[in-house]
Amino acid sequence: MKTKPLTRVALSAAIAATLMSGATYAQDNGQTQSSTTAPTTAPAKASPGAQQNANAKNAQTLQQVVVTGTASFGGIKKIDASYSITSMTAQQIKEANPKSSADLLKASPGVYPESSGGQTGANIEVAGFPGGGDAPYATFQLNGTPLYPMSTLSFMENSSMFRLDDTIDRAEIVQGGPSVLYGNGQPGVTANFILREGTDVPSGDIGFTYGSEGMERLDGFIGFKVANNWYGSVGGFWRRSDGVRDPQFPADNGGQLTATLTRDWDNGSLMFYARSLKDHNQFVTDTPILNPSAGNFSNYPGFSPLTGTFGSKADQREFIETTPCGTPGCTPGGQEVNLAKGRGADIHMFGANFDWDFGNGWSISDKLGFTGGEMNTISFFSTGNNPTTLGNYIASAETADGLPAGLTPTATYANGQAASLNQNVTTQGLWYVHKVIQAISNEFHVSKELFEGNTLTVGNYTAVYNDHDTWFLGNDMLLQAQTNPNPIVVSLSNGANTYQLTDPQGFTSGVSTAVKERWNGFNTAFFATDSWKIGNWLIDGGLRVERQQADGAIANTATTDLDNNKYTLYNNSSQYFAPGQQYIHYLKTEKSWTLGANYEFNPNMSAYVRANLGIHFPGFDDLRGLPTTPIQKIKNYEIGFKYQADWIYADVSAYRRLFYNVPYTITTDTGQQTFVYGSQTKGVNFTTTVKPFEHAAITLSGDYMDGHYNRYIGCVTYTAQNGSTQCTSINGMQLQRQPKLQFRLTPSYDLPTSWGDVKAWITYEHVGNRYGDLIQQQPLGSYYDLSFGLLANVGQHWVYSVQGTNLTNQIGITEGNARLFGFASTGGVILARSIEGREVQGQIKYNF
Repeated sequence: MKTKPLTRVALSAAIAATLMSGATYAQDNGQTQSSTTAPTTAPAKASPGAQQNANAKNAQTLQQVVVTGTASFGGIKKIDASYSITSMTAQQIKEANPKSSADLLKASPGVYPESSGGQTGANIEVAGFPGGGDAPYATFQLNGTPLYPMSTLSFMENSSMFRLDDTIDRAEIVQGGPSVLYGNGQPGVTANFILREGTDVPSGDIGFTYGSEGMERLDGFIGFKVANNWYGSVGGFWRRSDGVRDPQFPADNGGQLTATLTRDWDNGSLMFYARSLKDHNQFVTDTPILNPSAGNFSNYPGFSPLTGTFGSKADQREFIETTPCGTPGCTPGGQEVNLAKGRGADIHMFGANFDWDFGNGWSISDKLGFTGGEMNTISFFSTGNNPTTLGNYIASAETADGLPAGLTPTATYANGQAASLNQNVTTQGLWYVHKVIQAISNEFHVSKELFEGNTLTVGNYTAVYNDHDTWFLGNDMLLQAQTNPNPIVVSLSNGANTYQLTDPQGFTSGVSTAVKERWNGFNTAFFATDSWKIGNWLIDGGLRVERQQADGAIANTATTDLDNNKYTLYNNSSQYFAPGQQYIHYLKTEKSWTLGANYEFNPNMSAYVRANLGIHFPGFDDLRGLPTTPIQKIKNYEIGFKYQADWIYADVSAYRRLFYNVPYTITTDTGQQTFVYGSQTKGVNFTTTVKPFEHAAITLSGDYMDGHYNRYIGCVTYTAQNGSTQCTSINGMQLQRQPKLQFRLTPSYDLPTSWGDVKAWITYEHVGNRYGDLIQQQPLGSYYDLSFGLLANVGQHWVYSVQGTNLTNQIGITEGNARLFGFASTGGVILARSIEGREVQGQIKYNF
């Protein structure tokens, strides 16, 4: 008997047959029923939304059909997948209560998202992938299409373009494996979010959420039938929040609207979707934290790492000088900034998916996506210097600027009130980044069943994209070293001359880095993969050849005194755009491959092996810093085991990952250093759910990772704690920012009642010791946090829930001083970033 790719109708029939035969598993408990009675009639055709609901019944089971990382649009059952995949339904996503879309990725063992900065700008680490910041090895997809072809750019990683809401039907998170063949060829983690679709009978929900941080949020979704075999849906959210770290203006403010239109045929389907996101979010970087010894952290006086922020009404609106005016005493041109705009997104997405089964062994699938809009950043960034008293700061500045002796300082706040010279102060850079992006990508598959059990798929992925940036970095502002500070204005006078150490807003410096760049990228990849079912074996392999072209134009810069006044010290050495441009052209071709085999012992147990070679092309920012940036190569070897019984669900895998040609550029006291290295890692990922008795479950998931740098020739120079210049190799050092051990333990209990049911759970999360730098001079320690949830379904329509995170207000350091290489603690103080403090929110939802 020949096998064919599953169409929507065939998928619906398979699921319905499974449900009728009693072979399916319950969503949460993994229990099975036995039945030998087969259906005698074909199931009625279901709407797209009904098909999604049927597949959701198999969530967290080996029978669930997943579509990410597969060649055929019909997907594959988990038990047959010879790679690591984590799937979550909309309900499971809600119960995870992620702080951001990036935070959800920790549901996939081995992924460590640092979502401590807010809704956007997360660093996402994948075990064994030497990232060290941003998210170069994480791709977000919507209905199988990458949001942006490059997984990361400076000030823009994929999760910043994505918000979770009720329009998401499910998430599928894949690590490596066959993902190196499809889409943008991500060798790390790919998170694919599938949209909800319409139903025959109008259905949906509306919910209101209130949070302890002053958050008010409205969510809604409706799916409906448009005409015969046509289905539509509309949904989204609006939210306003003061934030756990309250900046005295909205920390999160915005919303999202999503719509779909689907046409179903017996042999295939066509789906259109559109999504518009406009959201402004506060972004927080390093703050002062007491660090008396390695791994020991506590509150800095006046600044809680859990709730503190440098944002305030006093510094919300500022003016950055960017353009010289030449005449002594003139006013330079510049850029107005508003911290309430934050690290926000104003993005529009459109897409279309088309699947068709010709019924004679041939099938095709096409995914088209467009993304365009602005991804801007206006935020404070740590400048690398620990707080000191205002008096000491002024004295140090006088020495650094070579000012004459005997000057009398005058210090006031920006509002004119006198400022004490004994208070602690800090400088923070107010950075402005304006990004305009556009991208269109298309992926086409054509599959042919060559003979019984063997299907060949060939296809092409092509992406055309651009990024136009304007940056003004630096702009250090003198602030009180406390939450919601006032800017401080300082002048120095000897009666004859007055030196302005700051401008009237509190800026101590102008732009130190000005960037205006225009990039255009083009990627095209051809791939071929073959899947062969031989008895209990399912073997697959594939090859991808990809070509990337990138062309950039970068504006020249120069440094000058913007107002031609030597007494206004704050802008005497500012960078600005000068005439002319530099051009960069990049063109490379490289291949990826994968080979995997899965053996199904029985419908409840399987094991697999896989090997693959992935590649990582340099991004635009890599090429601006080093036009000869090499292509990274990643070898991954993995074995895995999946098992399910009525009392247990287990998914365990072990891996070995080897990296080659990883570039890294740092700025130290000796200048900018660029070097190339490799790494090697071995580890284990695990997810296990045990049901000790009826209605109770205990889930344990996490990973153990042992990864180190290698293949670095030479040594890296840095300044040691005693002030001396040292030179060391990174070989043998632990991969930065990645814990050797992290896990999450969640006991839960579901209590049925006459009026519905109540589910309660609590999650203990442990994140092991990490280092913030490559030479293990910034120990970040380990931490734990507790979260909880309580959900009640009342009748057929009402749902009440209460959830909370970091209940015990633990300080958990996610990053050290990212702008300092080597030892970062001085006088028992470190600039670092912690997870946010306690947050509790409740929701009332009506389902219909």
